[in-house]
Amino acid sequence: MPRLSQACKKASMRKTVQLLLFASLCGCVATTPPRPEPAASQRADPIAVSLALEETITIGVRQHLKNPVAARFGPILAGERTMNGRKEIVICGSVDDKNAAGGSADYEPFLGRIYLDADNSFELAAMGNTQQGAIADACRAAGLPIDTQKS
Repeated sequence: MPRLSQACKKASMRKTVQLLLFASLCGCVATTPPRPEPAASQRADPIAVSLALEETITIGVRQHLKNPVAARFGPILAGERTMNGRKEIVICGSVDDKNAAGGSADYEPFLGRIYLDADNSFELAAMGNTQQGAIADACRAAGLPIDTQKS
């Protein structure tokens, strides 16, 4: 009779293990990978540029200029969006840092970002006439078209 008891225990144990394995697999479901964000998701919802936001932007841009004291800013556009799971403010604008006393201004476009989850610090993504087309295209894709023509 001891053999029968061990056989029952083994069978019971085997069923318990099978049940646990089955239960652990119930949560496994084949899913499709997330789709890449479409180009439309690059669009930002336009926001007003407050004085505090303008100050953050101008201080951030001035750090990358040869002549920050003489910097004159053209129109600045901003918009909020979520890219790759991060909330950000996209900034498109133009700046002239040449000391054009009485001459014509030479505004260069710039593209910046402020990550809302990183202490609202400004990051300059691109600036300058050499990348003018790329900056204008990126701003247009974000829904923040800037005039990149020289004033």
